[in-house]
Formats: sequence, C-alpha cells, structure tokens
Amino acid sequence: MRHITLRGRGDLEEWRVAARALAIAGVASEEVEWHAEAEDGGLFRHDGEMPLPASSPDAAPLTVPPAFIELANAVICHSDPARFMLLYRLLVRLQADRRLLEQPSDEDVVRARLMEKSVRRDAHKMTAFVRFKEVGSGISVNGRRKFLAWFEPDHYIVGRKASFFQRRFNDMDWIILTPKGSAGWDGKTLTIGDDSCEKPDLSDAADELWRTYYANIFNPARLKVKAMQAEMPKKYWKNLPEADLIPGLIANAESQVLAMAKREATRPLPFHERLQEAARNAPGLPVAEAGTWESLREAAATCTRCPLHGPATQTVFGEGPRDAVAVFVGEQPGDQEDLAGRPFVGPAGSVFDQALVHAGIARSTIYVTNAVKHFKYEPRGKRRIHQRPNMGEVKYCRWWLEQELELIAPKLVVAMGATAVASLADGKFRFSDIRGEALATPDGRVLFTTVHPSYLLRLPDPAKKAEETDRFLQDMLKIQRLIESISQGDSIASIAR
Repeated sequence: MRHITLRGRGDLEEWRVAARALAIAGVASEEVEWHAEAEDGGLFRHDGEMPLPASSPDAAPLTVPPAFIELANAVICHSDPARFMLLYRLLVRLQADRRLLEQPSDEDVVRARLMEKSVRRDAHKMTAFVRFKEVGSGISVNGRRKFLAWFEPDHYIVGRKASFFQRRFNDMDWIILTPKGSAGWDGKTLTIGDDSCEKPDLSDAADELWRTYYANIFNPARLKVKAMQAEMPKKYWKNLPEADLIPGLIANAESQVLAMAKREATRPLPFHERLQEAARNAPGLPVAEAGTWESLREAAATCTRCPLHGPATQTVFGEGPRDAVAVFVGEQPGDQEDLAGRPFVGPAGSVFDQALVHAGIARSTIYVTNAVKHFKYEPRGKRRIHQRPNMGEVKYCRWWLEQELELIAPKLVVAMGATAVASLADGKFRFSDIRGEALATPDGRVLFTTVHPSYLLRLPDPAKKAEETDRFLQDMLKIQRLIESISQGDSIASIAR
C-alpha cells in the first residue's frame, strides 16, 4: 500500500504530479491511500523512503478529456479528504473508458459532480458575502485605501476566486483572510496564501450602511423564509453586519405587509403628488369664455363627480379640431395617458394611429376622447393595472361627453369598445349586435361601432389576433368611406340604416 500525502489546498498540480506517476506505473487505485497534510503532516510521504514510480519510456501516455480537467479543478478544492482518491480512480478508469464522465449514473461520476457543485456554490457565496472593512486612518503611501475582509468558506476556494476580487476591487488595496487561506491585492500583485488565518476584530462605519441598505430592500410581501435561508445560510450571518436585522424583519413581516396594503389603498403614487402640486402652484391663466371648448376643458380638470378623480393623476380631456367631422370615443385613459394628460398616446394609441394610417385618415382631422375621463386602476407594486369602469362611473362622466359632442357637433361618432357604446347609446344596443354597422341616431348623427385597440393587444392567440386586427382595419376603412360621404354632403339617411 502506498501512502501519498499532499498539502491539499486546492492546487491541482501537486495532485497531478503524483497521480500521473502512479498511473503510468500501473498502480491500481485500491493500492493507494491519499492524505491531506492537515491530517498527518508532511508534504509528500510514501511508504518508507520509496519514491514515486519512475516513468518508463515504453509506458503508454495518459490522456483525459478536457471535461475531466475542468471537473478536477473544482473537486480538488473540496475539503473532503476522499477527493484525491476519487480523482485518481476516475483518472485510471478514463484510460479504459474515455466517455466515463458521460455516464450520469456512475457512482464515482455522481460523487465528483456533487463535490463540484458544492465547490461552485461555496465560491458563489464567497462573492456574495465577503464584506470589506476599511483599516487604517487614511490613504496609504501609494494613494490607495486599505481594506480587510474575513470569510469562512467550506472548501479551499480562495485561490479560485482571488482573480474575481482583483478585477472587481482593482482600485483599492485589500486582503481576504479565511481559515483555508488568504488572498491580497496591492494594485500590482495578487498574492495567494494557503495558511490558515485567524479572525480579526473588525468594524467600520460601512456596517451601518449595510444595515440601512438591507432594511430598505427587504420586501416583506415577498418573504419566503426557507428560500431566503437557502440563499443566505445561517452560517454566514455571524460575519454579515446586516444579519442582526433578519430575525426582526421576519418577525414583523406580516404587520409590515398589512401596513403597506393600507398605505397603497389611500396614498397616491409619488408622481401623482408631484403633478398635483405643480398644478396647484402654476401661475393663473386667463379664464376661458363660457360655453367654449376651453371653458369645458377647464371645468373638467377639477371634476369630482365620481371617486375616480382621487387616485388618477389628472383629467384626460379630448383633443382635436373643434369642427371635426368625426369623433372617436374610447373607454378611458390608460397609464401613459394619465401621465401625459392626452388621449390615446400609449400602446393602444399606437395601434390606433397605425390603423388610421392604413385607412388614410389623418389624426389631425379627427377629435379623439373617452367615455370616462379619469384612469381607473388597481395598484400592484410599482405598476398600475387597468380596471374597467362600472356603469355608475360611465353615467357620471356621460355629461362631459355630451357637452363635447354638442360643442364639436360631429356628423360621425365612432364608439370603440363596449363602454363607449354603453355611454353613447345609453344601453339600447349590445356591442356585438352593432359591431361594424353605421346607425342613424335621433340627434342627426351616424354612430359606428368597432373594437377598442387595447382589445387587440390583449388577445393571446396569434391566429385570433391576426383575424381581429384585420377586421379592425376593415372597420377603419368603412369609417374612412363614411367620412368621405359626409364630406361630400351625402345625407345621414343615405349612409346609415
């Protein structure tokens, strides 16, 4: 039995030298016992004074696939003393079966892969949980600040990750101490040591910054304790300045979620407050003449007829020429319209604009508005999710729409979507019954109904989306022909049923 003792600090080369000599000499894996220096001392120790076998000129060369080198580089860093024997056994077996590593059920391969995974995970944790603390009272002689860090890895990974820290923290002098070695950088040289280090007594002002940062990014609504502890195992907590906050944050998570929900239900988003404040502080403008579109728009800006005005940023009134032949009526403003204060400028507006171009209708010639003038939404985190207005809200806002139509006096009104139909027809028609139809109204106008552009954006099935988009474009072509007929002086009776 041969006894081979290595220093065992994650250096593949020292194992390779011994393993190569033994394998070329034909020494079976069961005839070798491998030891790490920490177990029994000595750099290399063989039976008695027996040296490693000399290489024979006639011996077949050793060959291994590149995947073995990559695997061995990770496994050699593992702290399990059996890693040397396992790698040697794989080396010997690979000479007879070069595709051994491709057998996922092989016991040796499985064990080596698990060691590799453990080493990679430990290395990842080192990059995440090393906390540098500044040492000294000022700038060093080379004009660089000095930092020290303590980390307790499971495996011999310091040399493996030293270059990562050198690249990441190239502009400062630092030393990382661990029980399994050390690494240091002085701006010129990366130094790696494999001697065990003792934990220093360190603290600095940045500790409080870490605690402040962690407390502010902690989201109690998304807390999953098991998942959190899987990513930040408790063994690392003692060396993390923010870790002393974790028990309290977990304990208070439920009450914080309830408090967040309560605040979200009553407090507008920050930009809403800023816009409202800007509006209150804006210099006074001349009062518009009563009975004009401008005076109607100013009155709508302060509308409180329904609760929707509260959470919305602002009233989104219609826009377009005051003598437009056609008025297009949508449902309500969306998120982007609420911020911009203009109708149809978001994703649905983009679809609408493309359809107008397809039909040959210039947007500058039509008036565009909505049945409801305020954005109704449900807050979800930082997003505002569209909510369909109910009939009560539609009825409250109908007065504004009627005033717009009276002032614009269009010959054609296009209802886009069921909400617009409900507002314009007062529930006398169902959307599906009059889609694509031109109807004469009692007030001497033509009412044409089509879908709202946002409907096309919500369709998940590509085939259905293509079909409905084509149908929408055909509706827009019908609208263009209606506008032409009206402009040519054709009677309402002749162009509508």
